[in-house]
Amino acid sequence: MLLIVAATDARLETVLDHMRLENAHDFAACVAKFGSAKYEVLADGTTYDGHDAVEGFLDDNLQAFPDFRFEPVRISPAPEVVVVEGRFHGTHLGTWRGLPATGRRVDFPMCLVFEFEGDSMVNERIYMDLGTPLRQLGVAFDPNSTAFKVVTATTHPITLSRALFSGLRRRFSRRQD
Repeated sequence: MLLIVAATDARLETVLDHMRLENAHDFAACVAKFGSAKYEVLADGTTYDGHDAVEGFLDDNLQAFPDFRFEPVRISPAPEVVVVEGRFHGTHLGTWRGLPATGRRVDFPMCLVFEFEGDSMVNERIYMDLGTPLRQLGVAFDPNSTAFKVVTATTHPITLSRALFSGLRRRFSRRQD
């Protein structure tokens, strides 16, 4: 259920149009909603600066998830930003972040912060947990799962040995005190 604060704010209309066009996969029109286009993906520290870079990022997402859709759940206009909470849905049918298609579906939460200078949208900052879609695609494991523990033990023996010895050293030094 989408909750929108009643407002006639031009910034809110810009964000709603931007999301509608992105979901329609009309990226040229979507990016045109920016005065100065920029996307920041905080999960990996990547910034796409400029209309061509942002459109390229959206094209890459479409190649990876041809049916992708962002469903807003809550939209909160504030004095300098519009904050949107929602869910990203899609089927992984193309390469994403170097990962070949798995054919699996993803459904994970995202928070988008749209920044403005006056009524001109200048940035979309994307907050998401990258581990959730990677687990849904079958390439990452929950740290509490047996699979994670087995994979970690076999692929990182030196790191785990250091952690084990460090823990034993702390435990032993506490007993000495």
